Amino acid sequence: MAGYAIAHLRTPTGNDEVFEYLERIQATLDPFNGRFLVHGGTVDVLEGTWPGTIVIIEFPDTDSAHAWYDSAEYQTILPLRTGNIEGEAVIVAGVEPGYDASMTAATMRAQINGAR
Repeated sequence: MAGYAIAHLRTPTGNDEVFEYLERIQATLDPFNGRFLVHGGTVDVLEGTWPGTIVIIEFPDTDSAHAWYDSAEYQTILPLRTGNIEGEAVIVAGVEPGYDASMTAATMRAQINGAR
C-alpha cells in the first residue's frame, strides 16, 4: 500500500536556502522511490481556510516514506526549508485498491454499538 508524505506549507517563500532545498530534494527521494504528486501551486479552497500551499510525495509504502524522511541526506537539507517556511508535515498510508468508505462506516458503527 502506498505511503504519502504530505506537507502544508503555510508561508511559502523563495530565497537562496529554499532554492537550494528544491535543487537537492529529488536526489534524496530517488533512493526511496519517492515522487512528487503535488508540489505547490494554487490551492482552490472549498471549505474553511487554507493559507499557503501543499506538497504530496508518494512512496511505495510508509516504511519507505519514513526511511526517506529520517535519512541523513534529507535531514541535511531539511533545515533549509524549515528555517524559512512555516508548516506541518505528516506521513500517512494510502488505501487498498477497491477501498469503500461504507465499509469503514460499518466498522465504526459496530465499534460504537459494541461499546454501549
